[in-house]
Amino acid sequence: MRPQFDTAFCATLVVHNAVNKIDALDSVALACDSVVSDSGTPQPWIALSAHTWIEMEIPKFGEPPPLAIDVYSDVSDDHAKVQALWVLEALETSTVWRVTPDFTV
Repeated sequence: MRPQFDTAFCATLVVHNAVNKIDALDSVALACDSVVSDSGTPQPWIALSAHTWIEMEIPKFGEPPPLAIDVYSDVSDDHAKVQALWVLEALETSTVWRVTPDFTV
């Protein structure tokens, strides 16, 4: 079951490559040594830890990139940003995607 918290902080990463939803979820899960939960549903997610998880905003049919990777934390905004930077590094190591943070580093 997807994490449910009253307060969740979000740090967004932007992927500037055209990637379909299935490939994006699988690539991010593999890069983060995790699995896709609730695959085949409208709201798949990837657990990073007990306090952090990833959800994705995939461009709709006909829309150009970017793909938004939202890294959520129930701890703090800074924690979400640190975790997002870790995900960015993991993606840079395991994919050819161009990924940038959508927040001040």
